[in-house]
Amino acid sequence: MNLKTIAARAGVSTATVSNVINGNFNKVSEETRRRVEKIIKDADYKPNAVARSLAKKESKIIGLAIPYLGRDEDFFTNPYNAHIIASLEKYVRNHDYYLMLRCVGDPKDIVPLLSSWNVDGAFFLGVFMDEVREIKESIDVPMVFLDTYAPNDNIVNVGIEDYRGGYLSARYLIGKGHTNIALVAPSVNAEGVIRERYNGFCDACKESGISFGEENLFFTDTTYKNAMEIGQDIAFSNRGITAVATMSDVVAFGVSEGLKQCGIRVPYDVSIIGFDNLPDCEFMTPKMTTIAQDYDWKAEKASEYLFRIINGEKDMVLDDRLPIRVVERQSVRNLLSE
Repeated sequence: MNLKTIAARAGVSTATVSNVINGNFNKVSEETRRRVEKIIKDADYKPNAVARSLAKKESKIIGLAIPYLGRDEDFFTNPYNAHIIASLEKYVRNHDYYLMLRCVGDPKDIVPLLSSWNVDGAFFLGVFMDEVREIKESIDVPMVFLDTYAPNDNIVNVGIEDYRGGYLSARYLIGKGHTNIALVAPSVNAEGVIRERYNGFCDACKESGISFGEENLFFTDTTYKNAMEIGQDIAFSNRGITAVATMSDVVAFGVSEGLKQCGIRVPYDVSIIGFDNLPDCEFMTPKMTTIAQDYDWKAEKASEYLFRIINGEKDMVLDDRLPIRVVERQSVRNLLSE
């Protein structure tokens, strides 16, 4: 079955069949459209996707760049990435588009690939501020950033209130009577998500009169294995630390395991609070208290804005951030109730 056969059966031209397939219904009468669609359905005809894309000058592909991953790393190292990718794919698929995923060490490395694939739009996840402008200048496609801080670059970004998340993390632990608190985080040198959470955490400690210095700051990347080693370091630090705040749930899981391996009981000896509210928090022992964000909401909003830009809102500029909250479970001990 091809266009000519369908056209012959319907008694119309191949151009009319093409208009029906490509949704150009203003060029076809209602009666003709229904007749052609019935023939297509009865014959179980599947139009060639590449041909349709060429005809409509669109690829139906949306690119997604996951930056700062080396050749030997994968996005499953951080479960948050897996959840946000799954949510983005769902919403892109619901618009009848395809999601093309690429992990890169440098976000700018994705630009030639997106250009060669002629994508209709692109998502960039967690790009540092100094690289946003170069990306915008290098590729002329609709784009939406996630978890990105670039207030002077007129972008569309979807994220959460990261500063408030760090602030709530510290205030929650302080409110449970903890005054000697460790913070486990990636490097906080660059502007962005981690810097915002770190600033919120430090401000909450300062407001509460809690001393927090570099001796209680432990650095790790966002991997379970390395976080587990940090948990062991905390166990042997002999600093009297009673609580640990983290910047992600996967790090909280690793720290918890490292402490347990050293005979430290969570939360009886040391309390832990995570960040993200991954489903895995419910599977931990004890169940992990965490700062909750809604990654499905984030993906839905990012998709909504991208398709609005694709459909004509070229000058859209906004920074949409979701409020976050504490989800209390079992990993933080209340010292004030004792």
